[in-house]
Amino acid sequence: MLVSKHNEIVSIPEIYSLEDFMANPPDGMEWVDGQLIEKTGMTLKHSEIEVNLSFSWRSYINSNQQGGKVYTEVPCRTYKQGRRPDVAYLTPKLVAQFGDVPTLPQSFPLIAEIVSPTDLAEDLFLKAQEYLQSGCEEIWLVFPESRLVFVMTDNQVCGFKAGDVVSTQKLLLGFSVAVEELLG
Repeated sequence: MLVSKHNEIVSIPEIYSLEDFMANPPDGMEWVDGQLIEKTGMTLKHSEIEVNLSFSWRSYINSNQQGGKVYTEVPCRTYKQGRRPDVAYLTPKLVAQFGDVPTLPQSFPLIAEIVSPTDLAEDLFLKAQEYLQSGCEEIWLVFPESRLVFVMTDNQVCGFKAGDVVSTQKLLLGFSVAVEELLG
């Protein structure tokens, strides 16, 4: 199999294990059910929301001197897959522990997934549950077209619509953003 990595075409063996993914995650790929799957369906709107949210989270942690790091499209391992959340926050403690690994060996504590036109809602909610079962404490599911944001934790799901202000529930406490501002 040929994939692009840092603008070079590289060959990946047909059998590619989760351990291979953890050690050398191919750009733009997830490891799902034993196969490398290219993340597709990214639109300008999707990218704009990804930038808006990553900038907002990063600005919040900098202004509150909370520490940690915000990432986009960075690989992590769940209990059974290799994933690349759209936006992810890593606490200062986890940065110190895992800051230099090629793939985070667990879910990020705070994750956002922005729904692409090719995504199925059911699959996204299953992915959110997978993250939550793998160390994630809070996940945001952002639906650009329907202008909805769902914030999920292990014991609740909060829904926000246009006109609402969405806020974190467990991490980055005190952070909030208007749904319209997030969606652009």
